[in-house]
Order: sequence, then structure tokens, then C-alpha cells
Amino acid sequence: MHFPALLENNRQKFGDRSALGFDQETYLSYAEVHKAIQANQVRLKTLGIQPGDKVAVFSANSPQWGIAYFAIVSMGAIVVPMIAELEQHEIDTILEHSEAKAIFASKRLMEKIHKTSTNLLKDRIILDDIMSDVQLSEEAEAYDMSIVNEEDLAAILYTSGATGTPKAVMLSHGNLISNTIQGDIVQPVNENDRFLSVLPLAHTYENTLGLLLPMLNGASVTYLRKPPTAAVLLPAMKRVQPTLMLTVPMIIEKVTRKKVFAKFEKGGIITALYKIRPIQFLLHRIAGKKIYEAFGGHLKFFGVGGAKLDKKVEKFLRDAKFPYAIGYGLTETAPLSAGCHPNLTKLQSTGPSVEGVDIKLSNGQCGGTPGEILIKGSNVMKGYYKNPELTAEVFTTDGYFRSGDLGEFDAKGNLYLKGRSKNMILGSNGENIYPEDIESLINNFSFVTESVVVERKGKLVALVHFNIDEIEGKFQDFKDDVHAIVEKKLDELSEELQQLVNSRVNKYSRLQAIVVHATEFEKTATRKIKRFKYA
Repeated sequence: MHFPALLENNRQKFGDRSALGFDQETYLSYAEVHKAIQANQVRLKTLGIQPGDKVAVFSANSPQWGIAYFAIVSMGAIVVPMIAELEQHEIDTILEHSEAKAIFASKRLMEKIHKTSTNLLKDRIILDDIMSDVQLSEEAEAYDMSIVNEEDLAAILYTSGATGTPKAVMLSHGNLISNTIQGDIVQPVNENDRFLSVLPLAHTYENTLGLLLPMLNGASVTYLRKPPTAAVLLPAMKRVQPTLMLTVPMIIEKVTRKKVFAKFEKGGIITALYKIRPIQFLLHRIAGKKIYEAFGGHLKFFGVGGAKLDKKVEKFLRDAKFPYAIGYGLTETAPLSAGCHPNLTKLQSTGPSVEGVDIKLSNGQCGGTPGEILIKGSNVMKGYYKNPELTAEVFTTDGYFRSGDLGEFDAKGNLYLKGRSKNMILGSNGENIYPEDIESLINNFSFVTESVVVERKGKLVALVHFNIDEIEGKFQDFKDDVHAIVEKKLDELSEELQQLVNSRVNKYSRLQAIVVHATEFEKTATRKIKRFKYA
């Protein structure tokens, strides 16, 4: 299937149903979305855009984002999504490298586009106005099925740069539509479902599963005008009452540590009782119901992807019967490669490969020894744009994509991630050290916000960002002495943390030092720490 076929299918089926809208604002119906898509196709053709030309989209999430996206791909042009947080030099690089001829950009970001150094960009369209400054026809016409085929290039996505080397991933119509259908098999969606979108649409995780999947099935998608902080997100979830959400681990980990662990582990009788497993289970069930209601009370699928979910947090979610599910994939795989329904989750596993995707390990799936995850399927990219050498490097001779991730399988085919092969640290005795596992222990320690484990001069070091505001709150009555007290407390916490971690890891993974990191770590759009900045 390709995009014209997908759009024609839901144009006929869903008409007046709500499609896309901002929280607390009027939603566009599917009929209105299709009129706008086709009106903007006319606009692009008037500007001289032809099939195969590249057109960028540069904006935060909005209904107009999806309209621009579908207008581009369904006329045979190639969309270049750009995350709203890009710096000027990154914008220039992407526009120059992709050879984009036109761009849809929000008013807020258009100033950056006017400053771009590229001479290839001919037309700049204000995304906010695409519903009001074009003539919408009374009735949308059928989509032209002859414009594209499944193998045609639909999108070029520039990876977020977590490893320091952004790549231009080429995804075809077939890659994206087949992966949308694969997602629908994992978690069926219907026209009564409500999605709440909090991750950037320019990332393929949200794009495929948070836009294409609901559009395939006639569901509605709600966007937020402001960044999804707790103050914005929690009231929105109560209003929208989403049935499906896609998130990254950081969101649910923050909520769980603040709303659950902080209350049950603050000392006294409740902490003593919390250590008794049957009582802990009961407390988790009670706390889980409150969190479920705070999330709108109607969730049937809470997808977690982009990084490994903390084990302690996941145990809480399982006790609470919270409908979470972990997925695994990459931009290069459109993205979903492994995942399962919330009723089928296994602790710390992504579940099995999705239908139509073949996953194997580089070591032949030997039990107990992680191997690189190799992926083949209709979802796997065509390659890296303008980089045939790198494309050749990441494919095996028998056509499997080398993910760069390490994993293991259990006897039932469930995949367990062990981290990135590039992140793995080779110990002095040849032992494999997985920093993500150590970071998981660190991040559950009192007052820790986040951490990065690196090797420095042959020593294993943890860079730790503590919640200074929370620590200062404990000593607010000390006034002028609070700074000195906090410094002393940080030293004590660092020493205690190092002892705790070293008592729970093997001798090769013991930390030689804890370094307090004063600020938050720099992150990608999907909240992954840019590890290369700190290695």
C-alpha cells in the first residue's frame, strides 16, 4: 500500500468523524483534513513541486503538520520532517543536504528559515495559515493512485544525533504503511480511539504510530499548544481521556518516582511496611489506580519506546496492572520492529518481533551472550541518502540491517535489550560492561534525576545529576548555611551511591568515581541523552 491508497480509504470511511485538533479547540473532521490536503497539493503544484522533489516541514506538533505531510507524500513528493528544536547550523545542513525546494514552517520558526544559507530553497509556506489562505473545494476528490508505488521514496528523516553523527534515513511508502499495519496488529485501533500526542511528529516513532496509525483507522489525535510539562499534560489527559499514548521512559519514570517511590520510601512505618512484598504489591495497586485516573482513566495502551524502561518502574507498572507496552525499533526500521500488546508484556522485554519482521542476533542467538540485533522486513529503510558507503556497511550480505543494538532472546522469542554496542565498555579483563544497566541502578537512588556512565582514563565513572531543588527543600530552614549543607549532602550522597552500586554489580562494573553533574544532560528530541557529549 502507498499513501494515496491509505488516504482514499479513510476519506471514504470516516468523513465527519473528528481527526486532528488541539486540546480545548475545535477538531478538524476527516472530510476537512482531506480537503486541506488536496488544496495544499494544488498549492505545491502551483509552486512547481513535482514528484520526487523534497519539501521540508519545520514546526511543533499541530493538525497542520499532518496536513502538510500528507499533501507532500500523496502527490509523490518527498517529505523532510525537521524537529522544532534544531539550531541554525542544523537547519542549514538539513536543507542543503536534502535539497529541499520548499518548506512548510510555523510562524514562530520562520525567522530561522529566512536566515538559512541555502540557495536551493525556493518557497517558504507559513504552516499556521494553510487552512485559511487556500480555497478549499466543497468536496475532496479521489486520490490519484497512479502517482506513486510502494517502493517510491516517501520521507527522508535526519536522525536525532544521539551518537553524534546524524544520518539521512530514506523510508519508502511501503516501509511506512507496512509498519503502520504492523502496529495495528500489535494494538488494534478503531474510530472510537483517542490519541494524545506528546512526542515530536518529526520523529518516526510518533509519526508512524501516533499519526499514520490513527489516520489509518479513523481515530482522533489531540495536540498540545505548550510543551508537555506535568502542569500542562495532567489537565489535558483528564479532558481528552486518551485511550492510547506513546511516550518515552522518562515520562512514566518521573511520575512513578515522584508520586510512588518518594512517598513509600521517605522513612518511618510506611517504608518498613513497603519492604514486605505482599504489602508492597497492595500499595502498588492502590497507587496505580490513582495514576491511571490521573492519566484520564481510559487508557488501553501506553506505549513506551526510545530507550530501556527502568526495571523498578516496570515492576510497579506490572503490579499496578497499568496498560503499558514496550516497543523496540529505530528510525531505519520505520520504526517498530518488536513489541506486544499490554496483556502480553514480559518484565524488561520488548516482546517478540512484530508480524512480517525477522530479527536475529549476530552470534546466532546463543543463550546468555548478547549479540547485535539484525533486522529484515518490509519496514527496513532503503538506505542513507547520498551515502551508499554507510548504507553498505549497515547491511549484512544476506540483507539484514545491523541495528547497533545488543540483545538476547528467551526460549519463547521475546527480545531483551542490553544497550548500544557503541556504548558498551570493554573492561580491562575483556569483560563487557553495559552502562545502561548501571545507570538504571543509579537513577533509582534518592535525589538522582539522571546519569551517564562513561570510561575515563581507564576508570569507570558515573556522571550524576542530582535534584538540587529537592535537596535544598530539605534544608530550607537553614537559610544562609543551605549552600554549604547541600554541598556536604552531595558528597555524602555520592559516597553512599557509589557503595550501593558497587554492592549490586559484578566486580568488573564497579564505579571508581561519582562526578556530580550540575545541569541536566543535553538530550535529543525524544529525550535520549547525547552520550557522545560526555564520553
